[in-house]
Amino acid sequence: MRLFTTFVALGLSVATFTAQAQKSPKNGNWRGTFKLANEQEAPFNFELQGKTAYLLNGAERFELKGITQTKDSLFIPVDIYDAVIAAKIINPNTLSGVFKKFNTAKPDKGIEFTAEYGKKYRFFENPGAASVSLQGNWDVVIGESTNKIVGVFEQFGSKLTGTFLTTTGDYRYYEGSVQGNNFYLSAFSGSGVSLIKGKVTGDDLSAEIINIRGSQPIKGVRNDKAELPDAYTLTTIKEGTDFDFTFPDAFTGKPVSLKDPKYKGKAVLVTILGSWCPNCLDEAAFLAPWYKANRKRGVEIIGLSFERKDDPKYAKERLEVLKKRFGIEYDLLFAGIADKDVASKALPALSAVLSFPTTILVDKDGKVSKIHTGYTGPATGKYYEEFVKEFNKDIDEVLGAEYTVAKPKQADR
Repeated sequence: MRLFTTFVALGLSVATFTAQAQKSPKNGNWRGTFKLANEQEAPFNFELQGKTAYLLNGAERFELKGITQTKDSLFIPVDIYDAVIAAKIINPNTLSGVFKKFNTAKPDKGIEFTAEYGKKYRFFENPGAASVSLQGNWDVVIGESTNKIVGVFEQFGSKLTGTFLTTTGDYRYYEGSVQGNNFYLSAFSGSGVSLIKGKVTGDDLSAEIINIRGSQPIKGVRNDKAELPDAYTLTTIKEGTDFDFTFPDAFTGKPVSLKDPKYKGKAVLVTILGSWCPNCLDEAAFLAPWYKANRKRGVEIIGLSFERKDDPKYAKERLEVLKKRFGIEYDLLFAGIADKDVASKALPALSAVLSFPTTILVDKDGKVSKIHTGYTGPATGKYYEEFVKEFNKDIDEVLGAEYTVAKPKQADR
């Protein structure tokens, strides 16, 4: 009898050890909270499905492949931003970890978070009724910036989504809630973590935007006619200069010039970008499938990449990730370190490089037709649709075509 009891106990011990060794987080929806400055917490939502995770922000599902697990440690690579979400599996329903970036100017300590399985809500599981609406456009000032900013929001009951438009790009997807006259928004899509908490009084809003380093005040006034300056007027070609450049191909090192035979007699779209730049990734998600659908019409694209390090080997590694992520088939050149002044000096025919991305449309005769500063991405809704419409119209004009461009499926984010 004692021997039987011993075998049973041993069997239970082995079973317990095996269960612990194979402990994994559950597949499905999760809700996490990041610890930010001033003891603030920014909620975020994600989904786990085997070796793939999806960061959820408004209408966006940002895919992260290649999840690995070592004992009770889970690693979700954010390759496109050179970062990782690393977590300890407390139990199948609970994670505790850190979001950390690599190759930063100063070692990144990361942003701590905890997460629970089975929760889909953002801020409040049972939000109270909203007594104000943020629906529409707002003239906004963030911090001490003098740049024009437009807040655009959509509200359905207590659910709130939106973003901020600026002359250098948009803030991408925010999601949150309105309770009473208070509103709450957060965003995390693999680049940075952001939290907004504010209040609406009549046609005015006051808030603060909070990250790991601190906070800035936000002031806004409702204005349905709020708009930015024309993005095609901010960067120009210097009078009496020709737009040209020669930079090495990021993968082969071979010098590439705008005057090379490959581009002669074609319309060429030159985009100034960085693999680290969220708005640049939105542009790549649009341009990569667009190029595949339209290249036979006599149009080429050249990406001039300015990276976090002035190192060709590092640039190649980062741009290989970008190329694979979006299926890019157009040329990517390494142009230098990520700095607007450096970019301006590297492209002296431009009045200035004000933003990553900046996109230059060159006609079939090698003359600059238009320059677009910043990027109006899919988080901006109707503004993105208007941008795409005008973009296609501009391409038709430089090609001398009277038909509509092909409409490719946008690359997955």
